[in-house]
Amino acid sequence: MDKLEIKGKWNELKGKLKQKYGELTEDDLSYAEGQEDELLGKLQSKLGKSRSEVVKFLNSL
Repeated sequence: MDKLEIKGKWNELKGKLKQKYGELTEDDLSYAEGQEDELLGKLQSKLGKSRSEVVKFLNSL
């Protein structure tokens, strides 16, 4: 996935994130096209990981 091609795969990724990190809420995982940076910021904050770690994790799913 380049620049987080999450648009088409987001529901699948969201389910995997909820399984792995039960503390994530639906609000944390809400995604609107063009708001990748905001979503990554939320995930960074909740998971305590760097942006590159979050992107690497999402790309591995």
